[in-house]
Amino acid sequence: MAKLKLGPIADDKPVKVTVELPASLHRDLSAYAEILGREGGHAPADPVRLIVPMLERFIATDRGFAKAKRQSSSA
Repeated sequence: MAKLKLGPIADDKPVKVTVELPASLHRDLSAYAEILGREGGHAPADPVRLIVPMLERFIATDRGFAKAKRQSSSA
């Protein structure tokens, strides 16, 4: 079983954003959604719903961003 960085997707009210993705990225998101669903024992999530938790995880683990954010808020 793969160790994925994302867990179950929270059911929050979204804010509408339109973005164009390269086809290869969409294929990877679709594959990720399929694997995530299979490991969670449920149907694959809509690949678009993976974007927010992936971005949140990326931002939460970006040390450079956290440092810059702390410095800008203390200034």
